[in-house]
Amino acid sequence: MTQPASFAEVERLRAELARSQQQVADMAAAQEEFLRAVSHDLRAPLRHVTSYGTLVRELLGDLPPAVAQGAEVQEALGFLATMDQSARRMGLMIDGLLALVRASRAPLHPQPVSLADAITSARAALSPDDADRAVEWRVAAGLPTLQADPALLQALLVQLLGNALKFTRPVPQPCISVQADAAPAGQVAFTVQDNGVGFDPARAGTLFGVFQRLHRETEFDGVGTGLALCRAIAQRHGAQISATAVPGGGCTVRVEWPAAPAD
Repeated sequence: MTQPASFAEVERLRAELARSQQQVADMAAAQEEFLRAVSHDLRAPLRHVTSYGTLVRELLGDLPPAVAQGAEVQEALGFLATMDQSARRMGLMIDGLLALVRASRAPLHPQPVSLADAITSARAALSPDDADRAVEWRVAAGLPTLQADPALLQALLVQLLGNALKFTRPVPQPCISVQADAAPAGQVAFTVQDNGVGFDPARAGTLFGVFQRLHRETEFDGVGTGLALCRAIAQRHGAQISATAVPGGGCTVRVEWPAAPAD
């Protein structure tokens, strides 16, 4: 017969619970401080860099034409352009970090979400730069219902579909497909496949890391936080995400998600 816990044991457990709660509170406070620093303190120097770079360009533009067209001034303008590009890139990196932290802290409100409807919403939220592109979309019928937070799921899908669009830009006839896939019991799976440039499969292990890029910046934009965000969102839902590719033969991202409970 199980003996009731002693008063001393109960007090010890309460103390351990209090310490754990304090650790959680300390971690939350540290994250709040990080968000404050990233969203304000780090952006102020960037604003100075871009603003004063513009002022320097204006000063150089006011020089006499013979001087302004000189090799030294043109070289200085090139340096300013690189400085401005790097500052803007750092701003995008800060935005990516903020999105990662917010996704990890946002309250999770899981509910059954139709993947087909979520795909439609995500496509509508994609960059207008791709609105006029002739892309063949193949969204299969019978996509599963996911037990997911609708806002976080949309953020994940926007990243996946946006990546597929980005890496099919050099392709004459871009095609992106979304379809259900086989999964173990208690799971559902779907894939997002494109016929874009692909990547070296030997480097697939780094694909979902923060600031990891498999293509040169001069080829494709981005700072390497989108897929890290996808992984963070998937992990919060107990899901798994992976990618396979062939150089020049496209990429397939597979998402394995806990099944939504039956009605």
